[in-house]
Amino acid sequence: MKRLAAPKHWMLDKLTGTYAPKPSAGPHKQRECLPLIVFLRNRLKYALNGREVRSILMQRLVKVDGKVRTDSTYPTGFLDVISIEKTGEHFRLIYDIKGRFTVHRVNEEEAKFKLGKVRRCQLGAGGIPFIVTHDGRTVRYPDPLIKVNDSVKIDLETGKVVGFVKFEVGNVAMVTGGRNMGRVGIITHRERHQGGFDIVHVKDTNERSFATRLSNVFVIGDGNKPWISLPKGKGIKLSIAEERDARRLKAAEASA
Repeated sequence: MKRLAAPKHWMLDKLTGTYAPKPSAGPHKQRECLPLIVFLRNRLKYALNGREVRSILMQRLVKVDGKVRTDSTYPTGFLDVISIEKTGEHFRLIYDIKGRFTVHRVNEEEAKFKLGKVRRCQLGAGGIPFIVTHDGRTVRYPDPLIKVNDSVKIDLETGKVVGFVKFEVGNVAMVTGGRNMGRVGIITHRERHQGGFDIVHVKDTNERSFATRLSNVFVIGDGNKPWISLPKGKGIKLSIAEERDARRLKAAEASA
């Protein structure tokens, strides 16, 4: 893949090469994932180049969702847990308010599970019910109350569903696409449009409302309590003036 064609949220600079790593085929889409090489080399700075990344991975030191991955271009995506046991670190891939994957460290307890958005819910061969999540997992015999757009809590060790939260008004959600990517708020209203896209209205803790397509909304908790820890900023988007004021305050405190 050419460097300039790579997704902007990878934040690769233009002048350090002609090409960018092309993600392998995997559970996340090419434009919505972060290859392991970009995470280890460009984000964590644990390697200087691709050769060093490969030598780290070939020692089987890096796990994604509890499974060892040795492919340097393996596509990790939203809410995946990356574990490096040698350093005792665990990271959850999650968007910041600018819509970029951030390096979000989590504790060992939180690294044992992940959330998955239900994309499909149907009957398979032999009349066996199953659901498919946003990261390509198929779970058979789910709770009959689980429907499309709900979120399920998956135990990474067993791959089983240990809890779920309904997609309904009053629950906290994160936006995973569009202009408001990375914002967190409470679902206030859902507009149904026959033959079109359903629109969901969300309100954040600063009482600011915004709307996005239903496909971009990912429920992350019951009521106003998220089931996962949120990165710096807690999913609250600031205006340019507010960002400037926060920067100035920080600089004043540092110089004082």
